[in-house]
Amino acid sequence: MTGDLIALAALASIALFVVGLKRLSKIRTARSGNLLIASGMLLAVVITLVEQGLVDYRWIAGGLAVGAVVGVLIVVRAKATQMPEIVARFNGFGGAASALVALALFWLEVVEAGADDPAAVVLGMASAITVSLSILIGVTTFTGSILAELKLRGTVKGQPRIPLRGILLTLLLAGGLAAGLGGLFALADPLTASALVAGLVAASLVAGVVLVLPIGGADMPVVISLLNSLSGLAAAATGFALENNLLIIAGTMVGAAGLILTQIMCRAMNRSLANVIVGGYGGDATGGEGAEAYESVVSSDAEEAAMVLESAQSVIIVPGYGIAAARGQHAVKELAAALGRRGVEVRFAIHPVAGRMPGHMNVVLAEAEVPYEQLFEMSEINQDFAHTDAVIVVGANDVVNPAANTQPGSPIAGMPILEVGRARRVFVIKRSLAPGYAGIKNDLFEADNTVMLFGDAKGVLDSLTAEVAEGAPAG
Repeated sequence: MTGDLIALAALASIALFVVGLKRLSKIRTARSGNLLIASGMLLAVVITLVEQGLVDYRWIAGGLAVGAVVGVLIVVRAKATQMPEIVARFNGFGGAASALVALALFWLEVVEAGADDPAAVVLGMASAITVSLSILIGVTTFTGSILAELKLRGTVKGQPRIPLRGILLTLLLAGGLAAGLGGLFALADPLTASALVAGLVAASLVAGVVLVLPIGGADMPVVISLLNSLSGLAAAATGFALENNLLIIAGTMVGAAGLILTQIMCRAMNRSLANVIVGGYGGDATGGEGAEAYESVVSSDAEEAAMVLESAQSVIIVPGYGIAAARGQHAVKELAAALGRRGVEVRFAIHPVAGRMPGHMNVVLAEAEVPYEQLFEMSEINQDFAHTDAVIVVGANDVVNPAANTQPGSPIAGMPILEVGRARRVFVIKRSLAPGYAGIKNDLFEADNTVMLFGDAKGVLDSLTAEVAEGAPAG
Protein backbone atom coordinates (compact mmCIF):
# COMPACT_ATOMS: atom_id res chain seq x y z
CA MET A 1 0.00 0.00 0.00
CA THR A 2 1.46 3.34 -1.01
CA GLY A 3 1.94 6.26 1.35
CA ASP A 4 -0.88 8.22 -0.32
CA LEU A 5 -3.35 5.37 0.08
CA ILE A 6 -2.37 4.94 3.73
CA ALA A 7 -2.83 8.68 4.31
CA LEU A 8 -6.27 8.64 2.66
CA ALA A 9 -7.31 5.60 4.66
CA ALA A 10 -6.11 7.29 7.87
CA LEU A 11 -8.11 10.41 6.98
CA ALA A 12 -11.20 8.27 6.40
CA SER A 13 -10.68 6.59 9.76
CA ILE A 14 -10.44 9.95 11.55
CA ALA A 15 -13.57 11.16 9.75
CA LEU A 16 -15.44 8.08 10.93
CA PHE A 17 -14.37 8.82 14.53
CA VAL A 18 -15.51 12.44 14.36
CA VAL A 19 -18.87 11.74 12.72
CA GLY A 20 -19.46 8.77 15.04
CA LEU A 21 -18.80 10.85 18.15
CA LYS A 22 -21.20 13.50 16.87
CA ARG A 23 -23.95 10.91 16.38
CA LEU A 24 -23.33 9.48 19.85
CA SER A 25 -24.58 12.78 21.31
CA LYS A 26 -28.20 11.82 20.59
CA ILE A 27 -30.03 8.67 21.61
CA ARG A 28 -31.71 8.29 18.24
CA THR A 29 -28.41 8.28 16.31
CA ALA A 30 -26.25 6.60 18.95
CA ARG A 31 -26.46 3.13 17.39
CA SER A 32 -25.16 4.30 13.99
CA GLY A 33 -22.57 6.47 15.74
CA ASN A 34 -21.23 3.45 17.59
CA LEU A 35 -21.06 1.49 14.32
CA LEU A 36 -19.16 4.30 12.60
CA ILE A 37 -16.60 4.52 15.41
CA ALA A 38 -16.13 0.74 15.41
CA SER A 39 -15.59 0.85 11.64
CA GLY A 40 -13.08 3.67 12.06
CA MET A 41 -11.19 1.70 14.69
CA LEU A 42 -11.13 -1.42 12.50
CA LEU A 43 -9.77 0.63 9.62
CA ALA A 44 -7.18 2.18 11.92
CA VAL A 45 -6.01 -1.25 13.11
CA VAL A 46 -5.69 -2.56 9.57
CA ILE A 47 -3.80 0.55 8.41
CA THR A 48 -1.42 0.34 11.35
CA LEU A 49 -0.65 -3.33 10.86
CA VAL A 50 -0.13 -2.89 7.13
CA GLU A 51 1.99 0.24 7.58
CA GLN A 52 4.16 -1.33 10.26
CA GLY A 53 4.53 -4.52 8.27
CA LEU A 54 5.37 -6.43 11.45
CA VAL A 55 2.79 -9.17 11.10
CA ASP A 56 1.97 -11.58 8.29
CA TYR A 57 -1.41 -10.86 6.63
CA ARG A 58 -2.60 -14.32 7.59
CA TRP A 59 -2.07 -13.50 11.27
CA ILE A 60 -3.92 -10.20 10.78
CA ALA A 61 -6.92 -11.99 9.22
CA GLY A 62 -6.82 -14.67 11.91
CA GLY A 63 -6.70 -12.09 14.70
CA LEU A 64 -9.60 -10.15 13.22
CA ALA A 65 -11.67 -13.33 12.89
CA VAL A 66 -10.99 -14.46 16.46
CA GLY A 67 -11.64 -10.99 17.85
CA ALA A 68 -14.88 -10.65 15.90
CA VAL A 69 -16.17 -14.03 17.11
CA VAL A 70 -15.29 -13.26 20.75
CA GLY A 71 -16.89 -9.81 20.53
CA VAL A 72 -20.09 -11.10 18.94
CA LEU A 73 -20.42 -13.91 21.50
CA ILE A 74 -19.93 -11.50 24.42
CA VAL A 75 -22.51 -9.02 23.17
CA VAL A 76 -25.09 -11.54 21.92
CA ARG A 77 -25.08 -13.37 25.25
CA ALA A 78 -25.23 -10.18 27.31
CA LYS A 79 -28.42 -8.83 28.83
CA ALA A 80 -29.15 -5.12 29.19
CA THR A 81 -28.53 -5.41 32.93
CA GLN A 82 -25.04 -6.71 32.18
CA MET A 83 -24.01 -3.81 29.93
CA PRO A 84 -22.04 -2.02 32.68
CA GLU A 85 -20.04 -5.22 33.21
CA ILE A 86 -19.41 -5.55 29.48
CA VAL A 87 -18.26 -1.93 29.24
CA ALA A 88 -15.91 -2.46 32.19
CA ARG A 89 -14.50 -5.58 30.52
CA PHE A 90 -13.93 -3.77 27.23
CA ASN A 91 -12.15 -0.96 29.09
CA GLY A 92 -9.88 -3.60 30.62
CA PHE A 93 -9.22 -5.16 27.22
CA GLY A 94 -8.26 -1.75 25.83
CA GLY A 95 -5.83 -1.06 28.66
CA ALA A 96 -4.29 -4.52 28.46
CA ALA A 97 -3.88 -4.32 24.67
CA SER A 98 -2.05 -0.98 24.89
CA ALA A 99 0.26 -2.25 27.64
CA LEU A 100 1.01 -5.47 25.74
CA VAL A 101 1.93 -3.55 22.58
CA ALA A 102 4.28 -1.32 24.60
CA LEU A 103 5.85 -4.37 26.29
CA ALA A 104 6.23 -6.10 22.92
CA LEU A 105 8.01 -3.05 21.51
CA PHE A 106 10.44 -3.05 24.44
CA TRP A 107 11.02 -6.79 24.17
CA LEU A 108 11.56 -6.87 20.41
CA GLU A 109 13.78 -3.80 20.13
CA VAL A 110 15.78 -4.16 23.35
CA VAL A 111 15.70 -7.60 24.98
CA GLU A 112 15.38 -9.92 21.98
CA ALA A 113 17.72 -7.77 19.90
CA GLY A 114 20.35 -7.94 22.68
CA ALA A 115 20.93 -4.20 22.63
CA ASP A 116 24.13 -2.90 24.24
CA ASP A 117 22.65 0.51 25.02
CA PRO A 118 19.80 1.57 27.33
CA ALA A 119 16.33 1.30 25.84
CA ALA A 120 16.05 5.09 25.72
CA VAL A 121 18.93 5.12 23.25
CA VAL A 122 17.51 2.29 21.16
CA LEU A 123 13.90 3.46 21.11
CA GLY A 124 14.46 7.18 21.53
CA MET A 125 13.77 9.27 24.62
CA ALA A 126 10.14 10.09 23.76
CA SER A 127 9.29 6.47 22.95
CA ALA A 128 10.92 5.24 26.16
CA ILE A 129 8.85 7.65 28.26
CA THR A 130 5.61 6.79 26.51
CA VAL A 131 6.31 3.05 26.74
CA SER A 132 6.50 3.47 30.52
CA LEU A 133 3.30 5.55 30.60
CA SER A 134 1.46 3.09 28.36
CA ILE A 135 2.37 0.17 30.65
CA LEU A 136 1.52 2.15 33.80
CA ILE A 137 -1.87 3.41 32.58
CA GLY A 138 -2.79 0.30 30.60
CA VAL A 139 -2.09 -2.23 33.34
CA THR A 140 -3.74 -0.05 36.00
CA THR A 141 -6.79 0.23 33.76
CA PHE A 142 -6.80 -3.53 33.21
CA THR A 143 -6.88 -4.57 36.88
CA GLY A 144 -9.14 -1.67 37.83
CA SER A 145 -11.62 -2.62 35.12
CA ILE A 146 -11.59 -6.32 36.00
CA LEU A 147 -12.25 -5.44 39.64
CA ALA A 148 -15.01 -3.03 38.58
CA GLU A 149 -16.66 -5.82 36.60
CA LEU A 150 -16.48 -8.16 39.59
CA LYS A 151 -18.01 -5.48 41.83
CA LEU A 152 -20.79 -4.79 39.33
CA ARG A 153 -21.48 -8.52 39.07
CA GLY A 154 -21.63 -8.81 42.86
CA THR A 155 -18.67 -11.22 43.06
CA VAL A 156 -16.77 -8.62 45.09
CA LYS A 157 -19.09 -6.89 47.52
CA GLY A 158 -18.79 -3.86 49.75
CA GLN A 159 -16.36 -0.98 49.77
CA PRO A 160 -13.38 -2.22 51.84
CA ARG A 161 -11.28 0.52 53.35
CA ILE A 162 -7.55 0.54 52.62
CA PRO A 163 -5.48 2.34 55.28
CA LEU A 164 -3.51 5.31 53.94
CA ARG A 165 -4.95 4.55 50.52
CA GLY A 166 -4.05 7.88 48.94
CA ILE A 167 -0.42 7.59 50.01
CA LEU A 168 -0.25 3.93 48.98
CA LEU A 169 -1.69 4.69 45.54
CA THR A 170 0.75 7.56 45.03
CA LEU A 171 3.71 5.37 46.06
CA LEU A 172 2.64 2.58 43.72
CA LEU A 173 2.23 4.85 40.71
CA ALA A 174 5.33 6.95 41.37
CA GLY A 175 7.46 3.97 42.39
CA GLY A 176 6.35 1.89 39.42
CA LEU A 177 7.00 4.72 36.98
CA ALA A 178 10.41 5.37 38.52
CA ALA A 179 11.31 1.70 38.17
CA GLY A 180 10.19 1.64 34.54
CA LEU A 181 12.04 4.82 33.61
CA GLY A 182 15.11 3.59 35.46
CA GLY A 183 15.09 0.35 33.51
CA LEU A 184 14.60 2.12 30.19
CA PHE A 185 17.00 5.02 30.71
CA ALA A 186 19.77 3.96 33.07
CA LEU A 187 20.50 0.31 32.42
CA ALA A 188 22.28 -1.09 29.38
CA ASP A 189 21.84 -4.69 30.46
CA PRO A 190 18.54 -5.87 28.90
CA LEU A 191 17.83 -8.49 31.56
CA THR A 192 18.27 -6.06 34.46
CA ALA A 193 16.16 -3.50 32.62
CA SER A 194 13.50 -6.19 32.11
CA ALA A 195 13.39 -6.81 35.86
CA LEU A 196 12.68 -3.14 36.53
CA VAL A 197 10.00 -3.06 33.80
CA ALA A 198 8.47 -6.13 35.47
CA GLY A 199 8.42 -4.08 38.67
CA LEU A 200 6.50 -1.38 36.81
CA VAL A 201 3.96 -3.98 35.67
CA ALA A 202 3.60 -5.39 39.20
CA ALA A 203 3.11 -1.94 40.77
CA SER A 204 0.53 -1.07 38.12
CA LEU A 205 -1.38 -4.30 38.74
CA VAL A 206 -1.70 -3.47 42.44
CA ALA A 207 -2.47 0.21 41.74
CA GLY A 208 -5.57 -0.75 39.74
CA VAL A 209 -6.88 -2.77 42.67
CA VAL A 210 -6.13 -0.01 45.19
CA LEU A 211 -7.81 2.54 42.93
CA VAL A 212 -11.13 0.71 42.51
CA LEU A 213 -11.55 -1.59 45.53
CA PRO A 214 -12.93 1.03 48.00
CA ILE A 215 -15.18 2.65 45.39
CA GLY A 216 -18.69 1.48 44.74
CA GLY A 217 -22.33 2.34 44.79
CA ALA A 218 -23.35 5.63 43.22
CA ASP A 219 -19.71 6.31 42.29
CA MET A 220 -19.50 3.33 39.92
CA PRO A 221 -20.75 5.25 36.84
CA VAL A 222 -17.94 7.76 37.39
CA VAL A 223 -15.36 4.99 37.81
CA ILE A 224 -16.50 3.25 34.62
CA SER A 225 -16.25 6.52 32.71
CA LEU A 226 -12.82 7.26 34.21
CA LEU A 227 -11.50 3.81 33.27
CA ASN A 228 -12.79 4.33 29.74
CA SER A 229 -10.82 7.55 29.57
CA LEU A 230 -7.69 5.86 30.93
CA SER A 231 -7.92 3.13 28.29
CA GLY A 232 -7.91 5.86 25.63
CA LEU A 233 -4.93 7.62 27.21
CA ALA A 234 -3.03 4.31 27.33
CA ALA A 235 -3.70 3.85 23.61
CA ALA A 236 -2.50 7.40 22.89
CA ALA A 237 0.71 6.75 24.84
CA THR A 238 1.25 3.58 22.82
CA GLY A 239 0.70 5.61 19.66
CA PHE A 240 3.52 7.95 20.70
CA ALA A 241 5.77 4.96 21.44
CA LEU A 242 5.07 3.51 18.00
CA GLU A 243 5.14 6.94 16.33
CA ASN A 244 1.72 6.14 14.92
CA ASN A 245 -0.34 9.31 14.44
CA LEU A 246 -3.62 7.49 13.89
CA LEU A 247 -3.38 5.65 17.21
CA ILE A 248 -2.46 8.91 18.94
CA ILE A 249 -5.55 10.63 17.53
CA ALA A 250 -7.90 7.73 18.26
CA GLY A 251 -6.59 7.26 21.79
CA THR A 252 -6.74 10.98 22.52
CA MET A 253 -10.33 11.21 21.32
CA VAL A 254 -11.39 8.28 23.50
CA GLY A 255 -9.48 9.70 26.46
CA ALA A 256 -10.93 13.18 26.01
CA ALA A 257 -14.48 11.89 25.54
CA GLY A 258 -14.13 9.79 28.69
CA LEU A 259 -12.78 12.73 30.68
CA ILE A 260 -15.64 14.97 29.53
CA LEU A 261 -18.20 12.33 30.46
CA THR A 262 -16.48 11.82 33.82
CA GLN A 263 -16.69 15.54 34.49
CA ILE A 264 -20.39 15.54 33.55
CA MET A 265 -21.05 12.66 35.93
CA CYS A 266 -19.18 14.42 38.76
CA ARG A 267 -21.21 17.59 38.21
CA ALA A 268 -24.37 15.50 38.33
CA MET A 269 -23.36 14.49 41.85
CA ASN A 270 -21.98 17.94 42.74
CA ARG A 271 -18.62 16.39 43.58
CA SER A 272 -15.07 16.57 42.34
CA LEU A 273 -13.24 13.66 40.72
CA ALA A 274 -10.72 13.68 43.56
CA ASN A 275 -13.55 13.37 46.06
CA VAL A 276 -14.98 10.41 44.17
CA ILE A 277 -11.61 8.65 44.04
CA VAL A 278 -10.66 9.36 47.63
CA GLY A 279 -14.10 9.18 49.17
CA GLY A 280 -17.15 7.13 48.32
CA TYR A 281 -20.79 7.43 49.11
CA GLY A 282 -21.72 5.59 52.25
CA GLY A 283 -18.24 5.69 53.65
CA ASP A 284 -19.15 8.11 56.37
CA ALA A 285 -22.78 7.15 56.68
CA THR A 286 -23.97 6.56 60.18
CA GLY A 287 -27.09 4.84 58.99
CA GLY A 288 -27.29 1.64 57.08
CA GLU A 289 -30.85 1.98 58.30
CA GLY A 290 -33.45 -0.63 57.68
CA ALA A 291 -37.18 -0.61 58.31
CA GLU A 292 -36.64 0.27 61.99
CA ALA A 293 -35.51 3.78 60.97
CA TYR A 294 -38.96 4.66 59.61
CA GLU A 295 -42.00 5.58 61.71
CA SER A 296 -44.83 6.60 59.41
CA VAL A 297 -44.58 4.79 56.11
CA VAL A 298 -47.80 4.28 54.17
CA SER A 299 -48.06 1.27 51.90
CA SER A 300 -50.75 0.18 49.50
CA ASP A 301 -51.42 -2.28 46.70
CA ALA A 302 -51.68 -2.14 42.95
CA GLU A 303 -55.47 -1.79 42.88
CA GLU A 304 -55.53 1.40 44.98
CA ALA A 305 -52.54 2.85 43.16
CA ALA A 306 -54.16 2.16 39.79
CA MET A 307 -57.24 4.12 40.83
CA VAL A 308 -55.07 7.20 41.39
CA LEU A 309 -53.15 6.71 38.17
CA GLU A 310 -56.33 6.29 36.12
CA SER A 311 -57.55 9.72 37.18
CA ALA A 312 -54.20 11.44 36.57
CA GLN A 313 -53.52 13.66 33.61
CA SER A 314 -49.72 13.45 33.84
CA VAL A 315 -47.42 10.74 35.21
CA ILE A 316 -43.64 10.71 35.43
CA ILE A 317 -41.80 7.41 35.83
CA VAL A 318 -38.34 7.46 37.48
CA PRO A 319 -36.34 4.28 36.72
CA GLY A 320 -33.37 3.12 38.79
CA TYR A 321 -31.12 0.10 38.85
CA GLY A 322 -33.90 -1.92 40.50
CA ILE A 323 -35.87 -1.93 37.26
CA ALA A 324 -32.87 -3.43 35.45
CA ALA A 325 -32.25 -5.98 38.21
CA ALA A 326 -35.90 -7.07 38.08
CA ARG A 327 -35.89 -7.00 34.26
CA GLY A 328 -38.92 -4.76 34.44
CA GLN A 329 -38.20 -2.56 31.42
CA HIS A 330 -40.84 -4.27 29.25
CA ALA A 331 -43.34 -4.17 32.12
CA VAL A 332 -42.85 -0.43 32.61
CA LYS A 333 -43.34 0.15 28.90
CA GLU A 334 -46.62 -1.78 29.07
CA LEU A 335 -47.73 0.33 32.03
CA ALA A 336 -46.88 3.53 30.16
CA ALA A 337 -48.85 2.29 27.15
CA ALA A 338 -51.85 1.37 29.32
CA LEU A 339 -51.84 4.81 30.90
CA GLY A 340 -51.45 6.40 27.48
CA ARG A 341 -54.57 4.62 26.23
CA ARG A 342 -56.45 6.32 29.06
CA GLY A 343 -55.22 9.70 27.87
CA VAL A 344 -52.53 10.11 30.55
CA GLU A 345 -49.35 11.94 29.55
CA VAL A 346 -46.44 9.65 30.52
CA ARG A 347 -42.78 10.70 30.65
CA PHE A 348 -39.61 9.11 31.99
CA ALA A 349 -37.15 11.13 34.11
CA ILE A 350 -33.53 9.98 33.82
CA HIS A 351 -31.00 10.95 36.50
CA PRO A 352 -27.42 11.15 35.10
CA VAL A 353 -26.02 8.65 37.62
CA ALA A 354 -28.99 6.27 37.77
CA GLY A 355 -27.85 2.69 37.30
CA ARG A 356 -24.30 1.38 37.09
CA MET A 357 -22.80 3.26 34.16
CA PRO A 358 -23.36 6.49 32.22
CA GLY A 359 -26.55 6.13 30.18
CA HIS A 360 -27.47 2.80 31.78
CA MET A 361 -31.15 3.66 32.13
CA ASN A 362 -31.29 4.81 28.52
CA VAL A 363 -29.89 1.44 27.42
CA VAL A 364 -32.33 -0.50 29.61
CA LEU A 365 -35.36 1.43 28.35
CA ALA A 366 -34.11 1.26 24.76
CA GLU A 367 -34.10 -2.54 25.01
CA ALA A 368 -37.85 -2.36 25.65
CA GLU A 369 -38.18 0.17 22.80
CA VAL A 370 -39.55 2.91 25.03
CA PRO A 371 -39.98 5.89 22.65
CA TYR A 372 -37.10 8.36 22.81
CA GLU A 373 -39.59 11.21 22.95
CA GLN A 374 -40.70 10.05 26.40
CA LEU A 375 -37.20 10.24 27.93
CA PHE A 376 -36.17 13.45 29.68
CA GLU A 377 -32.97 14.34 31.45
CA MET A 378 -33.04 15.73 34.99
CA SER A 379 -32.43 19.31 33.89
CA GLU A 380 -35.33 19.14 31.45
CA ILE A 381 -37.98 17.71 33.73
CA ASN A 382 -37.16 18.65 37.32
CA GLN A 383 -39.30 21.77 37.25
CA ASP A 384 -42.30 19.76 36.02
CA PHE A 385 -42.69 17.58 39.12
CA ALA A 386 -44.59 20.34 40.92
CA HIS A 387 -47.25 20.22 38.18
CA THR A 388 -47.44 16.43 37.90
CA ASP A 389 -50.30 14.37 39.27
CA ALA A 390 -48.31 11.24 40.05
CA VAL A 391 -44.74 9.95 40.02
CA ILE A 392 -43.78 6.29 39.96
CA VAL A 393 -40.29 5.61 41.32
CA VAL A 394 -39.09 2.17 40.25
CA GLY A 395 -36.01 0.80 41.96
CA ALA A 396 -34.37 4.20 42.49
CA ASN A 397 -33.34 5.49 45.91
CA ASP A 398 -30.51 7.95 46.40
CA VAL A 399 -31.28 9.95 43.23
CA VAL A 400 -34.70 10.92 44.71
CA ASN A 401 -33.63 11.30 48.35
CA PRO A 402 -34.53 14.82 49.62
CA ALA A 403 -31.70 14.56 52.16
CA ALA A 404 -29.44 15.84 49.39
CA ASN A 405 -31.20 19.22 49.72
CA THR A 406 -32.29 19.27 53.37
CA GLN A 407 -29.46 17.66 55.38
CA PRO A 408 -26.07 19.44 55.03
CA GLY A 409 -24.27 16.63 56.85
CA SER A 410 -25.67 13.88 54.66
CA PRO A 411 -23.21 11.83 52.56
CA ILE A 412 -25.19 12.92 49.49
CA ALA A 413 -25.56 16.57 50.54
CA GLY A 414 -25.47 18.84 47.50
CA MET A 415 -26.07 16.10 44.95
CA PRO A 416 -28.73 17.26 42.48
CA ILE A 417 -31.75 14.96 42.72
CA LEU A 418 -34.99 14.37 40.89
CA GLU A 419 -37.39 16.36 43.04
CA VAL A 420 -40.21 13.84 42.88
CA GLY A 421 -41.53 14.86 46.32
CA ARG A 422 -43.04 17.99 44.75
CA ALA A 423 -45.58 15.92 42.80
CA ARG A 424 -49.11 15.51 44.11
CA ARG A 425 -48.68 11.77 44.66
CA VAL A 426 -45.57 9.59 44.68
CA PHE A 427 -45.60 5.82 44.37
CA VAL A 428 -42.34 4.06 45.24
CA ILE A 429 -41.94 0.49 44.01
CA LYS A 430 -39.33 -1.21 46.17
CA ARG A 431 -38.71 -4.60 47.71
CA SER A 432 -38.14 -3.18 51.20
CA LEU A 433 -37.10 -0.08 53.11
CA ALA A 434 -33.45 -1.06 52.84
CA PRO A 435 -31.17 1.93 52.09
CA GLY A 436 -29.58 2.63 48.74
CA TYR A 437 -25.86 2.85 48.04
CA ALA A 438 -25.45 5.88 50.26
CA GLY A 439 -26.57 3.75 53.20
CA ILE A 440 -28.91 6.41 54.58
CA LYS A 441 -32.58 6.79 55.34
CA ASN A 442 -34.78 8.22 52.59
CA ASP A 443 -37.23 10.77 54.04
CA LEU A 444 -39.24 10.59 50.83
CA PHE A 445 -40.67 7.28 52.03
CA GLU A 446 -42.29 9.03 55.03
CA ALA A 447 -43.65 12.01 53.13
CA ASP A 448 -47.39 12.62 53.32
CA ASN A 449 -47.81 12.27 49.57
CA THR A 450 -45.76 9.07 49.26
CA VAL A 451 -47.17 5.55 49.09
CA MET A 452 -44.93 2.49 49.07
CA LEU A 453 -45.71 -0.45 46.78
CA PHE A 454 -43.57 -3.23 48.17
CA GLY A 455 -42.52 -6.07 45.91
CA ASP A 456 -40.49 -7.10 42.89
CA ALA A 457 -40.51 -4.26 40.37
CA LYS A 458 -41.68 -6.40 37.46
CA GLY A 459 -44.44 -8.05 39.48
CA VAL A 460 -45.79 -4.75 40.82
CA LEU A 461 -45.62 -3.13 37.38
CA ASP A 462 -47.49 -6.07 35.81
CA SER A 463 -50.18 -5.79 38.48
CA LEU A 464 -50.50 -2.05 37.95
CA THR A 465 -50.79 -2.55 34.20
CA ALA A 466 -53.50 -5.16 34.62
CA GLU A 467 -55.47 -2.88 36.94
CA VAL A 468 -55.07 0.17 34.70
CA ALA A 469 -55.93 -1.79 31.56
CA GLU A 470 -59.10 -3.20 33.07
CA GLY A 471 -61.97 -1.40 31.44
CA ALA A 472 -59.68 0.91 29.46
CA PRO A 473 -60.37 1.66 25.77
CA ALA A 474 -58.79 -0.87 23.42
CA GLY A 475 -55.40 0.25 22.09
